[in-house]
Parts: sequence; structure tokens; C-alpha cells
Amino acid sequence: MSSYENIYKVVRQIPQGKVATYGQVAELANLCGKPRLVGYALYRVDISSDIPWHRVVNAKGEISYSPLRQGGDHTQKVLLEQEGVEFSPKGKINLRKHLWQPTLQY
Repeated sequence: MSSYENIYKVVRQIPQGKVATYGQVAELANLCGKPRLVGYALYRVDISSDIPWHRVVNAKGEISYSPLRQGGDHTQKVLLEQEGVEFSPKGKINLRKHLWQPTLQY
């Protein structure tokens, strides 16, 4: 399985109303220390894909701005709000409340 496929497998597990960070996804995909690779993989995903790309944010709980994403940043915020994710007036997500805590599978 490729690195991108591992990333997409992890991202598909993030439930509605929760978010994960790029670093968290990298770690769960066995790509420790490669959060940018997660960003690159998610940038390649079509906005209408079944991969919930919008549920991945940066470690500060913010949407990472991408000048190349053609409205994707606004779309990401709207999609998260529709799932019940709340943003502070400064645009941050409370990670204590909304961060996905996957259960370990043995």
C-alpha cells in the first residue's frame, strides 16, 4: 500500500464532528514526522471525494490556508461547521473538544 493510500485509510476513519491534525494522521499512517506528506496527499483529493479531507487541520486547530485550493479553505470551514465543529472568533477549533481520539486496535 502506498503512503497516500495509508493516509486516505486513516482519514476515512475520522468521524463526523471530529478533526485530526496532519501530524496525528501521519503517525497513524506510520509516517511519523511527515505531516507535510499528509498535506500533499490531501491537496490531491478532489473536493467531492469520499475521503473526508476537510476533517484534517493543523496542530493549532486551524485550517491551513492554501492559495491553490480554489475556495477549499472556505468549503472546509463550512463542511466542519455543518458537522457541529465550532470555531472561535479567531478561527480556531477547540482541539480538546473536537480532536479525534482513535481507539487502538490490537
